[in-house]
Amino acid sequence: MSTVQNNPIPVTVLTGFLGAGKTTLLNHVLTANHGEKIAVIVNEFGEIGIDNQLVVGADEEIFEMNNGCICCTVRGDLIRILNDLKDVKLGRSGTRKADFDRVLIETTGLADPAPVAQTFFVDPEIADFYKLDAVVTVVDAKHAGQHLDDGHEAQEQVAFADVMLLNKTDLVSAEELQQLENRLLNMNKTAKIYRTQQSSIDVKQILGIGAFDLDKKLEIEPEFLQEDHHHHHDDHVTSLFFRETRPLDLKKVERFINVWLQDHGVDTFRYKGILNIKGSKKRVVFQGIHMLLGAFPDREWKTNEEPISEFVIIGRNLDENWFRQQFADCVAD
Repeated sequence: MSTVQNNPIPVTVLTGFLGAGKTTLLNHVLTANHGEKIAVIVNEFGEIGIDNQLVVGADEEIFEMNNGCICCTVRGDLIRILNDLKDVKLGRSGTRKADFDRVLIETTGLADPAPVAQTFFVDPEIADFYKLDAVVTVVDAKHAGQHLDDGHEAQEQVAFADVMLLNKTDLVSAEELQQLENRLLNMNKTAKIYRTQQSSIDVKQILGIGAFDLDKKLEIEPEFLQEDHHHHHDDHVTSLFFRETRPLDLKKVERFINVWLQDHGVDTFRYKGILNIKGSKKRVVFQGIHMLLGAFPDREWKTNEEPISEFVIIGRNLDENWFRQQFADCVAD
């Protein structure tokens, strides 16, 4: 196995509303003093003011989609491009070898991030060489309310976010900003939110954070669970959080998940968590996108930590009572 495969190339997916500031953020990342070489997959390279010298072998390593969009209709293109980048890094197929440390994918403002994220689960070669590090969504603070009311794409971009940049904060009042932030957190309780202007942020807060993968301990911050009921919007996308200190029965959990994915898989965009299974000394980590579920035994519980099950589900039109009842039924006898 190669060194690269032992250390998969981290990939950051950059998404967000039209005009929210994605291109500004992309340029900010590429000009920041982080010392890394970044391969970039963008929609319209000609429209983005990227200095070619910032990316090694820009002519070969920056690609654009055939129809200018990364979505389910061109997922084959994305896989091909990622494989091309892999060949460039390894110096295969007659291409000159050019090094890079990570990949940044910028999607269009109309793209559903799900198919992009799924690419790193469904294609074995891609999953072996790359590792999805985080989905970063840029939110236009001035127009976000309208975008969220009008289109499911904007809601799904929020649902899939590991990090949200609440951008253009100088264009709205403090009260409007807080109402919007409460709304976003109600839709996605586990995303980290940063308030920005001109998409300016420390790149360490969005790159190399391991937010998508649960190799690290799932961290759910208590303040994320606080909802503002005074300014509640009837969003179709919500997030549900579950915690249980009693051990769970593995067979009951498997049955619950099977019924869940069969009946609600299409409507559950993302889910991730850690389970405390009766009789097991190890944590069980699981995460998924729609119908694609991955679960594996992780490290042993530490002597100074309380074994606990906690996970979050983000999706559309979720029946909270049903999920809570099904989860409660998983507690071991």
